[in-house]
Amino acid sequence: MGLGANSLVELGYLSLNKKGEELCGDHVEATGNIESSSRTFVLADGLGSGVQANILSTLTATMLSRMIEGGVSIEESVEAVVKTLPVAKSRGNVAYSTFSICKLAKDDVLYVYNYDNPFPVYLRHGKELSVPVQEVTVEGKKISYYQIRMEEDDALVFMSDGVLYAGVGETMNFGWGREEIVHYLEALYDRSISAKNLATLLVDHCSTLYNHRPGDDTTALVIKKRPRVSVSVMVGPPTNPEDDEKVMRLFFARGGKHIVCGGTSTKVVARYLDKPILTDLDYLDKDVPPISHVEGVDLVTEGVITLNRVLQMAKDYLGPNGLYFEWTFRQDGASLLAKTLFEEASDISFFVGCAVNPAHQDPRYHIDITMKMQIVDELTKALREMGKLVKVAYF
Repeated sequence: MGLGANSLVELGYLSLNKKGEELCGDHVEATGNIESSSRTFVLADGLGSGVQANILSTLTATMLSRMIEGGVSIEESVEAVVKTLPVAKSRGNVAYSTFSICKLAKDDVLYVYNYDNPFPVYLRHGKELSVPVQEVTVEGKKISYYQIRMEEDDALVFMSDGVLYAGVGETMNFGWGREEIVHYLEALYDRSISAKNLATLLVDHCSTLYNHRPGDDTTALVIKKRPRVSVSVMVGPPTNPEDDEKVMRLFFARGGKHIVCGGTSTKVVARYLDKPILTDLDYLDKDVPPISHVEGVDLVTEGVITLNRVLQMAKDYLGPNGLYFEWTFRQDGASLLAKTLFEEASDISFFVGCAVNPAHQDPRYHIDITMKMQIVDELTKALREMGKLVKVAYF
């Protein structure tokens, strides 16, 4: 299953559209979530580009994932789709859509099927693992497949043709080839990197090879098994000050990392821990207030402004992930919080205090309790969309 006692399997992908096209001819379809007993991931690459390729890849990926999750065996699903897919006779009977399938079953066993996409890369300990591959012929078309039980920190990388041939006609004569891709992934790999960010780094390099003018739709899909990491985030003090100690006990009773957002929350925490608050005076980012330090807390940030910045980063992370190249290296409060929530955390608990902050009553700041609640709500939704297990408690 997607969620083990001490680990989880996460998904991340990113696409580039062929230059001049509004729609991507590649499509990723994923069913289930990390709490599901089984999950299916499909990357389909439609022939050509634009609207037609987009329709074909979307149709192919959707049909496969729904049949497999509906209980049809992978072999029967593949056969049904291969029989259904037309071929382009003018191009030597090439299929109108190629595809890669990964079904995640009990005990994190992966069933991997590949039809005419570049052969996926399986990384173990940061190096490509040679996996025994079998072949089956369906309607005259060869489908390669294998199964493997994922170990912690393993990563499976699917890719469309646009990755393999990146740079053709621009920086390279024939693209960089699968061997170079493997070397690149091995050099990039770090056990701390998320599936989304590994896909982002691969696709970004392809964009560079294309001189940022992609000659083909380019997609990388990464499936990675990671250790579970618990993070608790306190945002604001409880409505009733008499509840401070009870909430503090609940907050620190959870294992993992502890993060406090907001000046009043920090005072409550420091009083409970009987530790001083040490505040940095350096503005590492002019738009993000400095962080503070309290012994016993992993990260202490300002409240609403910092959280709102993290929310914008989260929305970007779920899309083009262009801000990744900023927050992953910066040390301001928003970047450090984003790094912890997006890259490290699997289980996130928000402790949201509903007390009205006197500082927010100043009309110059245009901040009220509603705004804080809305930011937390939107951030929670974004984190769940990333595949995180998120719980929120209000006090």
